[in-house]
Amino acid sequence: METHLTASVLIAGGGPCGLMLANELGRRGVSAILVDEKPGTAFNPQANATQARSMEHYRRLGFADEIRQAGLPADYPTDVAYFTRYTGYELARFQLPSSNRATELIKGLSGSWSAAELPHRVSQKFVEAILRRHAERLPGIRLHYGHRLVIYAEREGAIIGEIESVDGGRRFQVHADFLVGADGPRSTVRQSLGIAYGGETGTQRDFMGGRMLAVYVSCPAFYASIPHPKAWMYNCFNRDRRAFMASVNGRDEFAFHTQLRPGEDESAITMAEAKAAFQRACGRPLDCEVLSFLTWTAGHALVADGMQRGRVFLGGDAAHLFTPTGGLGYNTAIEDAVNLGWKLASVIKGISPVSLLDSYEIERRPVALRNTDHARRFADSLGLYAAAPELEDATDAGEAARREAGLYLDQHARAEFNIPGITFGGRYDGSPIIISDGSLPPPDAANVYVPSACPGGRAPHAWLDDGTSLYDSFGFEWTLLQFGDVVSNAAPISEMARAMKADLKIITLPRSLRDLYEADLALVRPDQIVAWRGSASQAGMLGTVLARALGRPASDPPRAAN
Repeated sequence: METHLTASVLIAGGGPCGLMLANELGRRGVSAILVDEKPGTAFNPQANATQARSMEHYRRLGFADEIRQAGLPADYPTDVAYFTRYTGYELARFQLPSSNRATELIKGLSGSWSAAELPHRVSQKFVEAILRRHAERLPGIRLHYGHRLVIYAEREGAIIGEIESVDGGRRFQVHADFLVGADGPRSTVRQSLGIAYGGETGTQRDFMGGRMLAVYVSCPAFYASIPHPKAWMYNCFNRDRRAFMASVNGRDEFAFHTQLRPGEDESAITMAEAKAAFQRACGRPLDCEVLSFLTWTAGHALVADGMQRGRVFLGGDAAHLFTPTGGLGYNTAIEDAVNLGWKLASVIKGISPVSLLDSYEIERRPVALRNTDHARRFADSLGLYAAAPELEDATDAGEAARREAGLYLDQHARAEFNIPGITFGGRYDGSPIIISDGSLPPPDAANVYVPSACPGGRAPHAWLDDGTSLYDSFGFEWTLLQFGDVVSNAAPISEMARAMKADLKIITLPRSLRDLYEADLALVRPDQIVAWRGSASQAGMLGTVLARALGRPASDPPRAAN
């Protein structure tokens, strides 16, 4: 049995952030050891919404189709619906497409939804299993579930971590260049660094603010008992038992969450009481089986005061904690991993200096602050809106109350579940590795996204004449886009990139796409962020531009041969 293991990166935490990071590193030939106390990937459903930007990253890694086929049946609608109780009155419904329909729709969309992928509604348990399966296939990636990081030290430019199995039967050391704490809200790594959360916590609302009961339930009779079309998200809105519930497999499994009412003692909740809470929201005692239940707290909008100390980094819930309105926590964690992954690889391979890694916190922490604020606003919109006393009455007053509630909830659903601005609009303005051209980005709005190649934001997407996505033509690392034959001889640019050990793909696109980028040239990072754009006359700057984007000193770029 090995007692000393070596890897470039030690990852504490095997949830979405840790597993995505393992995939990003492994794809780049960087070794990593991941440890997680759980025996395996998630059993409980947890997060249920994969935003379009996360799907684009899964596409970049080659398994977006596998993710889209997981969870709900391909023809299952992903509507968000609101009811007094599930067998009672329907109040509002925001219609959203099935996964099959989403694949067809995306190629005809433009403007705010000009993208390679649409969102997908799938339980985190399925996503984690797919991420794990792909990570395990990568050379140099070792996953140790059922193990915890006990303690670590940073010595002589390295991390030495003590790992033990949760059953106490095995203990070993890991020597690594870097440590990433993706170990959840009670992060051992964050606490060891003395980094506190800042922001808002303990917010009390009529709903989504306070202690919540989560019930993973099997109810084969549910669909036959509900006099309404199927939905992905079922919201229960009344004065007695507010809840939201996501369909897990489209057949019989559901992730049910309800706010505990005054007087309900979470420490005394039994399996029977968890079942009764679900049945109360249904409005009938439907036959069901509780697969698991637990309690959690809604009302957080927290971001760590820092995301890096030396060779140690924080990501996912260890760095930011959300109330799950908008589904932003898991998706923000995925982008943490994407951002950090290429940077760690660039430093470990000797392409970039270690100072490149300072840009991780500079870029990701403002996005975490932005996203937690959006989630808080959605929670306020839903949770501070209370049901009228007569809402469930079969009277004229009850009908009027339901009509009023329906109008409000419809407006809320459109605000929370149609969020291209949040999904695509996160930016890294002010980052030292973004080369500004002096232009201003579009306004940041939750429900509107304006594609822009202003450096620091997501590269504008387009469908090419052959029906493929522009993103599919990008290199896995760096991409230089030229619109028309701007650079007649690309060989010197390629040679310069090779001299920097940077993997640069040069793509010539139709001149007609120039208006989308408003430039002759655009340099796109490995995470599909525009690092720089410029005119044909600025092609000679590319050495300096690429060096800065790699985090190298301005005096460092090699000169290309003439």
